[in-house]
Amino acid sequence: MAKTKTIVLIHGNFVNDKTWSEWKQRYEQRGYTVLAPANPGHNGDPAALRATVHPNLVQTGFVDIVNNLAKLIDGLPEKPLVIGHSMAGMAALKLVEKGKAAAGVSIDGAPPKNVFPPFQTLKTVLPAFGFFSFKKYYMGSRQWYDYSFFNTLPPEERQKAYEKFAVPESYKVSRQLVLNPFANINFKKAHCPVLFIGGGSDHIFPPALTKTIAGRYSDGSSKVDVKIFEGKSHFICGEPGWEAVADYIIDWYEKL
Repeated sequence: MAKTKTIVLIHGNFVNDKTWSEWKQRYEQRGYTVLAPANPGHNGDPAALRATVHPNLVQTGFVDIVNNLAKLIDGLPEKPLVIGHSMAGMAALKLVEKGKAAAGVSIDGAPPKNVFPPFQTLKTVLPAFGFFSFKKYYMGSRQWYDYSFFNTLPPEERQKAYEKFAVPESYKVSRQLVLNPFANINFKKAHCPVLFIGGGSDHIFPPALTKTIAGRYSDGSSKVDVKIFEGKSHFICGEPGWEAVADYIIDWYEKL
């Protein structure tokens, strides 16, 4: 297949585009044009966003994120390689379904509405739905991030990671992922190549869920691959050794 030289990196919930800074540089060094946009309501310095929530945050849902990305891609000279982490792994799958990508990568990706998550996932992310909250957004505690994101980091590194990356998140994003039919995936539809990356020690979306989602795709003419990195957490894109994950993805893509 003809290779695009454009990559779009999509950040997930509870963080913003700052998590992609080193990936962007690494891929640019390999000759790619790399876009790493902030999702609506997420642009800014994480510390500032924790202090003062972005005015557009609570208006932002999963549908808004995908439509914003589709509009961005429509303005590009070619279909990009789309790489999404966590919630954005599901966004990447939706962009693949909509024919917006040359190839798609879901890293520790959220399940579509039509794939039921395991109890481990429900237990970890339930607070982020805000079903019992009077607020309109979720700001995870240090303890929540330590368990959900940073569980494989040395204890002394977790505070630094929280301060550098943690941001508030709209309840609307998580709710639409489980309640809005837009968040279904048509697994029978032909599609461009898709790669699923899972972290073996991910407390939010465990590797068994990654394999389950990948296994639902059923078009025999469409390529679906899976790679599990043992010992990696949900912070797989930022924890030590992220370079191996980034390189695996681009090597996979260049061999298509």
